[in-house]
Amino acid sequence: MKKINLFFLLLCFFACTRLSAQVAATPPMGWNSYNCFGSAVHEDEVKANADYMAEHLKRHGWEYVVVDFLWSYDNPPGSNIGNPFQLRLQDGSYVPWLTMDKWGRLTPQPTKFPSAFGGNGFKPLGDYIHSKGLKFGIHVMRGIPRQAVWSKSPVKGTNGITADMVADTNSKCPWMNHMYGLDMKKPGAQEYLNSLLELYASWGVDFIKVDDLSRPYSNAEVEGYQKAIQQCGRPVVLSLSPGETPVAQAAHATKYANMWRMADDFWDNWKEILHMFDYAKSWEGVSGPGHWPDCDMIQIGKLSKRGPVGQERFSRFTEDEEYTHMTFWSIFRSPLMIGGNLPENRDFELKLFTNDEVIAVNQKGSNPKQLYKKGGAMIWYSQIPGSKDIYAAFFNIGDDDKSVSLNFKDLGLKGKVTVRDLWKKQDVGQYKTSYQQKINKHGAALFRLSPKN
Repeated sequence: MKKINLFFLLLCFFACTRLSAQVAATPPMGWNSYNCFGSAVHEDEVKANADYMAEHLKRHGWEYVVVDFLWSYDNPPGSNIGNPFQLRLQDGSYVPWLTMDKWGRLTPQPTKFPSAFGGNGFKPLGDYIHSKGLKFGIHVMRGIPRQAVWSKSPVKGTNGITADMVADTNSKCPWMNHMYGLDMKKPGAQEYLNSLLELYASWGVDFIKVDDLSRPYSNAEVEGYQKAIQQCGRPVVLSLSPGETPVAQAAHATKYANMWRMADDFWDNWKEILHMFDYAKSWEGVSGPGHWPDCDMIQIGKLSKRGPVGQERFSRFTEDEEYTHMTFWSIFRSPLMIGGNLPENRDFELKLFTNDEVIAVNQKGSNPKQLYKKGGAMIWYSQIPGSKDIYAAFFNIGDDDKSVSLNFKDLGLKGKVTVRDLWKKQDVGQYKTSYQQKINKHGAALFRLSPKN
């Protein structure tokens, strides 16, 4: 009997391992609605971005279409409020009332997502995205709606437990007043998360970005979401937001999440790229299949069409800074989530997003590290599994044009080395001891180094 029990335990373990290995084996690539539509994206806009991705980006590895936050909130027409609060009436009820089912689970607001009418939820939109050969993701706020606590909504899968019995009313998001945290020690708290993932799985959700979860970092709730994913019967990527996630929680995040934000919201400002280099250095050596430190969305293309930061615009980054942006996200192996409105991409944006040799650095590199950072010059590199070749990213982070140099011996390269420029998709030549490249201020270059010995 003991041998039989052991056999089934091992069988379950390996089955779970196989399921886990299928989720985010490489950094997820896709589009997220937040940077261009804030809290007010509409269904037709999501579909338009899915259509563009299917036509122009899918064959290059882009696959996730993610609806970001407040899809249950009824935004006034033309609203571009970044974080709209709920107010309370004299009886304690909340306005505006978020769209919610009888189990205290938020559902899409039909004025923004018409296909959700009649209790359909996100399933019709998920089906549409899947019909394009893409994957569907949603943003959720950590915890349980305050209005569910007020209305004592029953928790599905329990006998008599209601929302007010599982909420931690002292656990509040400092910038959004819609939710309370869950007290994971209380009976029914895990069942509530299980019911959420059951609902999301029925919609065909492949990716959830859980906000207000990693700053401060909530170990018990992170584990709760992962447990709910494991029982929902569908592979789902778990993304934690916002940053900064404490580096001290690296082991926990690696075990329970697939990606997590290293920093607060990243926007199109050069100083924020400089800060991101430092955040990445502190997370060096942590990334790997199924667990990726996240630099945040790619701030390239048309931004802030409906908020949330600044006026509608194309990215304020210069072209050189956009090369740096894409080069660093690629060499560091950050998840790649485009923040701009895809249908408004110009030729230059499309060129940045469809260079397969650059994308391969993100998807196939290994163990990215900083080689040096001095005098306004910086080099990061990564290994290529199964090859002696090395990816090397050169950065000029100073305010004047300059040459960036690499001594091959610093990377253990001997003999002649073929240098290939990945952005230009052409070999530069063979070099014996070193390579030097002049780079514009705030610019970057990305190479594949192939030793011939």
